[in-house]
Amino acid sequence: MPLTQEPAETVTTPETHRFGRRAMGSPLSLTVVAPSGRAAAERAWQLVSDEFEVAEQAMSRFRDSSDLTLLNRAAGSGSPIEVDRRLVQALVAAGRAGRLTEGRFDARVLADLERLGYHGIDLGPNAGPAADPGADRASDGSHRWLCADSRASTVAIDRPVDLGGIGKGLTLRWAWRLMERSGVLADGGGALLDAGGDLVAGGPAPQGGPWIIDIEDPTGGPVPVAVVAVSDGAVATSSVMVNHWTAIDGRQVHHLVDPRTGEPGGAGLLSVTVAGPDPAWAEVWSKSLFLYGADGISPVARARGLAGWWVRDDGRLEMTAAARARTIWVASEA
Repeated sequence: MPLTQEPAETVTTPETHRFGRRAMGSPLSLTVVAPSGRAAAERAWQLVSDEFEVAEQAMSRFRDSSDLTLLNRAAGSGSPIEVDRRLVQALVAAGRAGRLTEGRFDARVLADLERLGYHGIDLGPNAGPAADPGADRASDGSHRWLCADSRASTVAIDRPVDLGGIGKGLTLRWAWRLMERSGVLADGGGALLDAGGDLVAGGPAPQGGPWIIDIEDPTGGPVPVAVVAVSDGAVATSSVMVNHWTAIDGRQVHHLVDPRTGEPGGAGLLSVTVAGPDPAWAEVWSKSLFLYGADGISPVARARGLAGWWVRDDGRLEMTAAARARTIWVASEA
């Protein structure tokens, strides 16, 4: 009697779907490894895209109609106004970030950004002048600048704020949670959500295993300075590569302002990248570490146990031990 051969098992590779648009002044993209098919991936992208639009309307300083613009125009009046809950949450998070970073993160740098030439929407007479860049601001960090009622979604601030970095990080967090709740990552699915180089990833990449992420060369070179593996978590970069310009006085300046001086900080650095479990806090720490400058970043990053990579102005890449454990390739060692 002939033997009957069992049919070979069919292995189906999950489909990979990619979506993109612009949001918050950056390219926004979503890559989904979706065992459940394209329809599920499209639903996830719609949730992400909608969340970014709503968050931008709440927190953008480049929209005349945004809740943040409305709040900034009322800054210093002492009268709380009702705004989107996302803006309240972002302001509360910004206040906490300021305390945890000993004042190196401070959202109240908008007037300094305007003075340096990084302009948003005109706020009118209530914007107030930038503080004297040479003034001692050491005591300002303890000042209570925010009055927020999360239940009523009302808030008052003492001066205009900029929520660019932390706002994008929080939106990544909120959009990722919505995507997780949609079920697209169930049954072995994975995704990478990228907003202009700040990203969050989870589940398997298209090739299986962790997501492989390039750390860009901040001098503009075509080869990344390093490549890292991300299984579940976030990566954020603060860099002078994109937002830099010539000030009215002829100086070369950038948008990473030290709130203690009102001037661009990070002497000796071109970029700082931080990986961690949350995109908003990765944003906070990448900027805060940048402001320590090349001479001060290493002991702080190591003492806090952060996975951090930084590029000095001579092009050298350095990293913490926690970052080395995530690094799979370094250009200078290739």
